[in-house]
Amino acid sequence: MSKTVAVLGAGVGGLTVAGRLRERLPDDDRILLIDRSFDGTLGLSLLWIMRGWRAAEDVRVRPTAAALPGVEMIEASVRLIEPERRVVRTDAGDFHCDAMVIALGADLAPSLTPGLAEAIEAGSAEQFYTAEGASSLHGKLRDLREGRLVVLIAALPFKCPAAPFEAAFLAADLLREEGVGDRVRVDTITPDPLPMPVAGPAVGRALVGMLDRYGIGFLAQRAVEKVDGDARELIFKDGSREGFDLLAVVPPHRPPAAVAGMGGGGWISVDSRTLATGIDGVWALGDATLLSLPNGKPLPKAAVFAEGAADVIASGVARHLGYVAPEPWFTGYGSCYIELGGHQAAKGEGNFLEPPAPQVTLYEPSARFHQEKADQEADWLKRWNV
Repeated sequence: MSKTVAVLGAGVGGLTVAGRLRERLPDDDRILLIDRSFDGTLGLSLLWIMRGWRAAEDVRVRPTAAALPGVEMIEASVRLIEPERRVVRTDAGDFHCDAMVIALGADLAPSLTPGLAEAIEAGSAEQFYTAEGASSLHGKLRDLREGRLVVLIAALPFKCPAAPFEAAFLAADLLREEGVGDRVRVDTITPDPLPMPVAGPAVGRALVGMLDRYGIGFLAQRAVEKVDGDARELIFKDGSREGFDLLAVVPPHRPPAAVAGMGGGGWISVDSRTLATGIDGVWALGDATLLSLPNGKPLPKAAVFAEGAADVIASGVARHLGYVAPEPWFTGYGSCYIELGGHQAAKGEGNFLEPPAPQVTLYEPSARFHQEKADQEADWLKRWNV
């Protein structure tokens, strides 16, 4: 009898794992790819939208049946998952499956920081985690003629550990291009002790040095409690305050409501090597997951890891369904680019599951790394926009 696999979510992880499953499983087996919309934006391009190097339309992802032959694409919102029964309840009906892969991502939740949603609505703050937000922030940066730009990490965890620091570098680059770089102070504020702490203290200190070389401030271990958009002021949990003229913010993230109860803090706990959830026949990857590294820190929420996990999960699903497949083994290898402006980028690369701590190398900025990122963008757009 044929089997059915449901893949929930059509981001980088979901699209990749659906394609890998189709390669691994017999033609008679059904692969269902369920998402509320098959019209999205490449996450790695959002900061280029903010910088003005891309328009939102340039980096849209609209996969069609031709991009994923043999995969049934179902447009529906996932309302509830019953993982033990392998049932997915959606606004288009219920789906039963023999194996399930959850790749629903993380939701943005600015309302979790008091005053932040209101500040965004009023225009004194903006986020850059959607195409609309990144486009709006680009316009606000071009209108900023003097004062202070603050790039704030409002809460942990969040997608793409490099993103807030890239945002500061690229915003400063745009301000210099606008001729106001010497009249606008740029600062980054984070609750962490260093940038990208999961990559280790050496990488964090190197990034602080880069920020300093570009004239960007770094304020560490500052946990925001409230945003006062009218006064353009941040109030922190230690009682301190910081003013701003424009706030560029990493808003709080939360797991999708459909996965509530499947792991720590709402995030789905997965095995670090197989991405299995501990529930028979159910796997998860990408931003909705919590994968603990040997040093106790979580694996970063980044598309490169979701893409790397896809083949591992495809093997696990195939073996679960009774087919011959390689033993699943996630290496934890990943890399990311840190854009600095001027079409220059640094690159961090390493094995994040190497005990006792991730072994990550940060390479000096060059135009080559900026081009590598552009090549990756082009590859993903070509792969899915068929």
